[in-house]
Amino acid sequence: MTIYAYCVAGALVLLGGIGIARSRNLVHAIVCLSIAQSGTYVLLLAIGYQKGALAPVFGSTSKPNNHVVDPVVQAMTLTDIVVSATITALLLAIAIQIGKQHGTVDPDELSSLEG
Repeated sequence: MTIYAYCVAGALVLLGGIGIARSRNLVHAIVCLSIAQSGTYVLLLAIGYQKGALAPVFGSTSKPNNHVVDPVVQAMTLTDIVVSATITALLLAIAIQIGKQHGTVDPDELSSLEG
């Protein structure tokens, strides 16, 4: 595989991180975190890619050969997607409650949340 997938993964993580740092809205920050997490999907799939390899599914008619994609990387990617969806849902629920309690989702105006 070319270096293109690694560049896309790095760009997604970098752009998501920059978006989080520059965000003036909690919902925008959560969306940027989701973008940064999608870079990890691309990275995991790029690491597990093998040119000309078959899917790791075997039956009575197919026999395994030496070129099979590693199923652990695919399982890790699916786990990453589930964890990302859970984190995004939890953070959005928290942002909604903060908006209800304080009337704003601007982090600079939430002085009552400072430690």
